[in-house]
Amino acid sequence: MILDDLFAGSLEDAARRRAELPTARLERIALDQPAAIDAVAALQRAELVHIIAEVKRASPSRGRLANIPDPAELAGEYARGGASAISVLTEERKFLGSLDDLRAVRAAVDVPVLRKEFIGEEYQILEARAAGADLVLLIVASLEQPVLERLARFAEELGMAALIEAHTRDEFQRGLDAGARILGVNARDLKTFEMHPELFGELAPEYPAGVVRVAESAVLKPEHVRAYRDAGADAVLIGEALVTGDDPAATIQEFRNA
Repeated sequence: MILDDLFAGSLEDAARRRAELPTARLERIALDQPAAIDAVAALQRAELVHIIAEVKRASPSRGRLANIPDPAELAGEYARGGASAISVLTEERKFLGSLDDLRAVRAAVDVPVLRKEFIGEEYQILEARAAGADLVLLIVASLEQPVLERLARFAEELGMAALIEAHTRDEFQRGLDAGARILGVNARDLKTFEMHPELFGELAPEYPAGVVRVAESAVLKPEHVRAYRDAGADAVLIGEALVTGDDPAATIQEFRNA
């Protein structure tokens, strides 16, 4: 499965970076950062839907989407448009991202920043905090339950939050069992890459009070955001529709007003 290859590649890349920057030194850098922004508070239910806007150059399924020579400039546009958080793809091989993108975005905005990466070990979470991230993505499908719970706890020990991502009902329950405070439902089937936006609506009533409800994928038009919001979403993560459009700030405003 392509997800397995993405995780393997990300862990190989992390091992390469670890050889250059050992864990002990990285930890000191991470602990010297200003306190993380409270992403849970930033994404809780509000009158208008929260938008998590993504800096995303490419994807395995769609190939190159946008050049994005200046991720900080794009993130600034997102923030001006009203984005409540910025997601930055840092995976190098298929998504063409980097930790430098994350650092640039962190320096440009004052909203929470998410490191979107295929995270399987603590070193990658330390990298995220050292680069200024406030939350990290943890994908249930590729993590055994004890590892998922351990990584979520580690992120919280660093003052961060974890966006725990589920693609099925079983993964949704595992996310809750791991103590998720921000739980995303991704509409993309990881085996077929087909979209099932109805999945969020099916699971939304099962969110406990206080857990931030995030809908991911299958968002190209304002009506898609409206459908997720009507189903109970607190926040919607949007990438492709923003990086391929002409005016990301205006697009975010249109989506928020949907």
